[in-house]
Amino acid sequence: MQSVDAAVTDVAHATKKFFKRVLPIMLVMLVCNQLNRSNIGYAQEHLHTDVGIGAAAYGFGAGLFFIAYAIFELPSNVLMEKYGAKIWLTRIMISWGIVSFLMAFVQNEMMFYVLRFLLGAAEAGFFPAVIFYFARWVPAGQRGKATAVFIAGSSVAAALSGPIAGMLLSLNDVLGIRGWQWLFGFEGMVSVIVGCIVYFLLDARIQDAKWLTAAEKTALAQAIADEDAQHTKTSKGKVNRWKMLLNPQILLLCGIYFAVQLSIYANTFWLPTIVKQIPGTTDLSVGFLSAIPWVCAVFAMYFAAKLQDKARSKRPLLVVALLIAAVGTFAAAVATPVLALVFLAIAAMGFKSASPLFWTIPQSGLHPAVLAPAIAIINSLGNLGGFVAPFGFGVIKEQTGSVIPGLYALAAASLLAAGLVYFLRERKKDTDAPAENGNARSADKLHTA
Repeated sequence: MQSVDAAVTDVAHATKKFFKRVLPIMLVMLVCNQLNRSNIGYAQEHLHTDVGIGAAAYGFGAGLFFIAYAIFELPSNVLMEKYGAKIWLTRIMISWGIVSFLMAFVQNEMMFYVLRFLLGAAEAGFFPAVIFYFARWVPAGQRGKATAVFIAGSSVAAALSGPIAGMLLSLNDVLGIRGWQWLFGFEGMVSVIVGCIVYFLLDARIQDAKWLTAAEKTALAQAIADEDAQHTKTSKGKVNRWKMLLNPQILLLCGIYFAVQLSIYANTFWLPTIVKQIPGTTDLSVGFLSAIPWVCAVFAMYFAAKLQDKARSKRPLLVVALLIAAVGTFAAAVATPVLALVFLAIAAMGFKSASPLFWTIPQSGLHPAVLAPAIAIINSLGNLGGFVAPFGFGVIKEQTGSVIPGLYALAAASLLAAGLVYFLRERKKDTDAPAENGNARSADKLHTA
């Protein structure tokens, strides 16, 4: 029988291999996801010129993505549990690539609406599937780190999306194809190709991983099974998934995440428009300038993660991040275009850092039986901010000719979310007992609340 020390060592080695081999694959998938989700932000002006899609129609179409995402998130997650994360992640990626490719053939507003809705339906379940995959492969003590790295990758992806979009838009009329058609067609096709490759690179189960030794497979599988058993032991009987999904704490998490998503997607879809107000900008320069806030966010998230590792409670850090987002957004609303970009970079450091800080709280205490659907409901309801923000900004711009009132609303939402964090419960580090006992107590609180 394997000794305890040897098992601990094997789990550590297996986890390290996971971070080196699997996490980079997930990050590549995330980059493709970000490119296909946000490319319309850079194509907006061209869609208006060539197709006649105005600001309000653009905002509505951008937001329709999240309506479909919310509708299909939970069903997608249930099917993911049935077919496995490997098959389902592959399906998600190939289908969103196909829909994104078809965006190159948009001819009117209705077609734009339909394809944006289909894109949301295709992508639904991506984030929960990744988190669920982590839960089946990474011990609880390292799962927060894996999630933080993955979410931090979204800022890297956002930073890359601007320059890539700028270069593709610069291909305007090459081979008789408009720049925005190059943008949608190329990025969609890349996702399809990467999705096919991912199927052969990801393993469905720990025992299928040829890159782990037999001892590492056994130790890692046993560690995950022991954590599941500990959660089950403290669940006090059969867990009612739907009752847990209506838990006030989970609904509170939905509200806070909604506010975070408002800021993220308002900037995702409207930042290029704000940057274009800087005199002398072109498609290429807008793409590179739009990357600045996301690059700043990457560094901020790195330092936030460092503080997070040492913090007994994540709530104060989350509050600070949300307040930085509020102050930066408010300052951007009253500044000149150049200074607005600077303040939006500060805001991005806040709201992007808030996202990984936020996810450490629900992930640490949810029972495995409801982990996937609970994350799905938080993600889907929170992601409705992705509908409200772009649509609201579109209506505001069409009515007033400016997005500044929308920035004021974003600042207020971040401020409100900072206040709601006060009512949030979390599992704190327990210096007197093993970490898994802390997980169990936190999970039990969520079960019985």
